[in-house]
Amino acid sequence: MTKTKVLGVSIPRIDAPSKVRGTRKYPTDFNLPGQLYGKVVWAAQPHARVVRIDTSAAEALPGVVRVITAQDVPVNEYSIGGSNDQRVFIPAGDKVRWLGDRIALVVAETEAIAEEACRLVRVDYEVLPVVDDPHQAMEPGAPLVQEWRESNILCEIHIHKGDIAAGFAEADVIVEGTYITPYVEHVYTQPDAGIGYIDEQGRVTIIDGGQWAHDDVHQIAHLLDLPTDQVHEIIPAVGGAFGGREDMHIQHLLAVAAFVTRRPVKITFTREEVTTRTGKRHPFYMTYRHGAKRDGTLVAVEAHCVADAGAYASTTIPVLNNAASFMAGPYRIPHARVDVYGVLTNNAVTMAMRGFGATQPPVGYEAQMTRLAETLGMDPVEIRLKNLLRPGDLTITGNPMHEGLGLWESCREAALAAGWREEGDHWVRPDLGQPSAPWKRRGIGLACSYKNVGYSFGFDDQSTATVDLTLDEGGNIAGATIRCGATDVGEGVQTVLVQCAAEALDIPPERVRFALVDTAAVPNAGSVSASRHTYMSGNAVVRACQAALAERDRALREETGQRLVSATVTYHGRSARPTTGWSSDPTGRGQCDPHIGYGGGTQIALVEVDTETGEVEILKMWAAHNVGQAVNPEMIIGQINGGIHMGVGYALTEEYVQVQGVPRTRRLSEYQIPTVWDMPREIVPIILEIPDPTGPYGAIGIGEMTTLGTAPAILAAIHDAVGVWIDRLPATAERVYLAMKSMRKNVVTVHPSGQ
Repeated sequence: MTKTKVLGVSIPRIDAPSKVRGTRKYPTDFNLPGQLYGKVVWAAQPHARVVRIDTSAAEALPGVVRVITAQDVPVNEYSIGGSNDQRVFIPAGDKVRWLGDRIALVVAETEAIAEEACRLVRVDYEVLPVVDDPHQAMEPGAPLVQEWRESNILCEIHIHKGDIAAGFAEADVIVEGTYITPYVEHVYTQPDAGIGYIDEQGRVTIIDGGQWAHDDVHQIAHLLDLPTDQVHEIIPAVGGAFGGREDMHIQHLLAVAAFVTRRPVKITFTREEVTTRTGKRHPFYMTYRHGAKRDGTLVAVEAHCVADAGAYASTTIPVLNNAASFMAGPYRIPHARVDVYGVLTNNAVTMAMRGFGATQPPVGYEAQMTRLAETLGMDPVEIRLKNLLRPGDLTITGNPMHEGLGLWESCREAALAAGWREEGDHWVRPDLGQPSAPWKRRGIGLACSYKNVGYSFGFDDQSTATVDLTLDEGGNIAGATIRCGATDVGEGVQTVLVQCAAEALDIPPERVRFALVDTAAVPNAGSVSASRHTYMSGNAVVRACQAALAERDRALREETGQRLVSATVTYHGRSARPTTGWSSDPTGRGQCDPHIGYGGGTQIALVEVDTETGEVEILKMWAAHNVGQAVNPEMIIGQINGGIHMGVGYALTEEYVQVQGVPRTRRLSEYQIPTVWDMPREIVPIILEIPDPTGPYGAIGIGEMTTLGTAPAILAAIHDAVGVWIDRLPATAERVYLAMKSMRKNVVTVHPSGQ
C-alpha cells in the first residue's frame, strides 16, 4: 500500500462544513424543556465588607424560583491553581475583593424576571480602602486584599546567574529602560454561556465553552462535595478563548444552579459582564539594564518586574514563573539577575492570556536590544544573530537550549525576506522607499521572541488519547475514532490530531473521526494552553495509533474475528524532557530546567508614521516561525495572521482601563480592538521546519508564538521612523504625537561601564 501523505497538506478543518452551514452548536444554542434562567448579583464595590444580604424582595417576585447564595454551596471555595482562594458567592461577614465577585444567583422562569429580581436583592456594605496600585500594595502597612496573607505579595521569583556586578564591570556600554504593558481584554467572540442540568444518570452536567473540561469537573466536584464521576461536562463548539476560558467564569454557576434547583438552568453573560467581571492579561511594570561589549556581545542583563495579580491568585504564579524564565529574552547571557513580583490588588483578576507570561517581556527586552544596536552603531539584525540562543547554549536558568528552537534561523530568514543583505560580517538594512506623503516617515523594526511548549517547572504534563479502529472483513481499517479531551477553541487542534492519526494509521483523514469532548466519554488531555496540544496530544494520539495497530495485528494473527480494536496511551512530557522547579541555592538561585520544549520566531514591521497626528500605519509584516513539522500549513498561516492581529491591538490600540478598581472600559465600544483598517496591508508568513526530535513527526506548537514579537517590532519601527521611544503600550496616536512633540528620550540612559 502506498504511504498516505497527510502531513504538510492543508486539508480543510474538520469543523469547517458545520460551522459554514450554521449547524454546529455553540453553548448558547442549547436549550432543554422546562429550563430556567440565571442572572448574577455582582459585587457593587471593589473592596468592602458585606454586612447584610436581603433576598426577600427578590424571592417574592412572581416567576423567581430560587435566589442562590453562599449557604447553598456545600464547599464555597474554588480556584484553578489549587489555592481555593475564591468564593462562589460572598457571604455576609466576608469581603468582596473586586467587582467580579458574586453575591447571589437569581434563578427564574425568564431571563427578564431574573434581571429584575437581581435589582431587588439588597446588599449592605462597609466600604474599605481600595488597593489599586501594585507598587503601593507591596508597601508595609498597605490594606490587605486577602486578610489571611501576611502581605499583598502573592509570589516572587528570583534568578541569579553568574556575577551580575562583574558582568556590568566588563560592559563597554550599559543601556537602561523602563516599560509598562497594560491590562488587556481577551475579547473572545462568544460570551460565556451554557446550560446546567441533572442528566439521566443523576450527574450534575454542564454544557459550556471551557479550555480544560476535566479540571473544571475537578473544581466543581470539590465545591459541590461530590465524587468526580457525579459531575459531567460537555464542550461543543467554542467561540474563541485565548486563555480567557481557563478560569471558571460560568461553569461553576451552571453546576450550582442545576444542583440546587434540580432543573435545567441556562446562563448567558452579556458582553458588559464579560468585559467588567472576568479576568484580564497581567499588566507588567518592567525595568531593564543591559550591558554589552563594543562588538555587541551581551555580558549582563538585570531585570525587575512587578505584575498586578488582581484580587485572587488564578494562574498568576505559573504565569510569572514563565515570565521570569523569559525575562531576559532568547539570548546568551553569562551574568543575569531577574526579580519578578506578583502583587494582589482590588483590580480585575489577571490570568492566562495568549503567551502566558511570555508576551509582556519582549516589549522590554527587544527594545533594549534595539537601543543597544543603535548605541553601538550596529545593525539590529546583526546584534541579534550574534547573541541569539542556539542548541546547546545555556539560558539564564542554566539549562541547555533544546534542538528544534529555530530562532536564529527565523531571524536570518525574516531579515532576508524583508530586504536586509549580508556584506561580509555585517548586515545592511533595506531601502524603505518613499513615504506616501511629505509629512509621513517610514521605519522598519524587528523583534525576536520565544516561549515554552507545554507545562513547566516539574509539572507532570500529560495527555491521554484513545484510538478505536473499525476493521473490515480483511482486517483493513475502515475507520478510526480519536477520543481525547483536547478542546478546539478555534485554533484547529482537532484537525491537527486527525492528520497525525491519519499519518500514523496510513489512511485518508476522511476516515478519522474526532469524538465530542465529553468528560464521561473521553480521557483527560489537559488544558488548551501553553501551545501544547500539537506536541502533547499529538504524541499521545500517534502512540495510541501505533498501539491500536499492534492490537489489530495481534487480532489478525490470532484470527479472533474482531471488528473493533482500541488502545489508550498517556503521554508524559517529562518522559522526553524532565523539567525541574526553581533552585534556591544562593550561588545559583533560580537555576533549573524549566520547560519541555520551546518555540520561537521573528517579526519585522514596516510602518509609516504621520508626523502631524502620530498615527501609525503598518505597511507590511514579515513573520518567520519554526513549527518543526508543518502539519497543516494553511492553519499555520491562519495562526500567524491571527497572532499579528492580536499583537497589533496590543501595540497600538488596546488598553483595559480601571480607576480605583472600577472599570472605565465596560463594553466593546470603549475597547479598541483593531479592525481590518488597522491590519498590515500585507503579511508575509515564513514557515520554518526545523524538527524537535521529541515532537510528533518533529512538530511543535505555534498558537501563542505568533503574537509575541508583533508589538516590539512595531515599536522599533516607530522609533526608526521618527526617532522616539514609546515605553508604554499601547502606542496610540496621541502618545506617539506627544513623544514626537517633546522628543523625550529620558527612558534610556547610556553611559560607559563603571560610571
